[in-house]
Amino acid sequence: MKSLISIVHHVSRVAILCFLIAGSADATTTADHSKFKELQDAFDSGPEVTRACIKCHTEAAKQIHKTKHWTWEFLNPDNKQKVGKRNVLNNFCITPQSNFSHCAACHVGYGWVDTSFDFTSEENVDCLVCHDTTGDYYKAEENGGLPRESVDLAHVAQNVGKTSRDTCGACHFFGGGNDGVKHGDMDTSLAAPERELDVHMDALGEDFTCATCHKNFG
Repeated sequence: MKSLISIVHHVSRVAILCFLIAGSADATTTADHSKFKELQDAFDSGPEVTRACIKCHTEAAKQIHKTKHWTWEFLNPDNKQKVGKRNVLNNFCITPQSNFSHCAACHVGYGWVDTSFDFTSEENVDCLVCHDTTGDYYKAEENGGLPRESVDLAHVAQNVGKTSRDTCGACHFFGGGNDGVKHGDMDTSLAAPERELDVHMDALGEDFTCATCHKNFG
């Protein structure tokens, strides 16, 4: 009987989560991007999508340029030393210096394969990696974070929304190459956790996203 109750509880939870996810776009946005004429093109590349995005979101790329998600470095205010994975040994992956084209699959930009990458370029910013709501957006692993050729960029661009545990987790859950490998307390179990796992992110409770707490210092 106990196992039957557990199964019923699990099935009910999954059904409720599916309902919440299906209705989340309408509940959390004031714009239907599928109606924007700028996003009706058949985009051939990620940078083309970004050029369309920044026609309306004029300051977004410049704001991203100021974040550690973009620079992968931090200036120590005490000794002025530049640290961060771009400059020093990382505690797990050692260094991206010898493998930029692969490591950049988790960079919020397009085309970082060597030291010639243009950090001042607005169109090099990847808007979709953080704002995808379809679950169909994937960055290729060996070309500096450009989208896989199979991705329907127009479809993804027309369905962007707020960041979520899924979009953050696409990189942070899989750091080091697989689920939960790099961060022992961060894996796909946090995509829709129960209260016993995370009292704040409980998908049927407070339902915090990562950005609920991690604000303005990315």
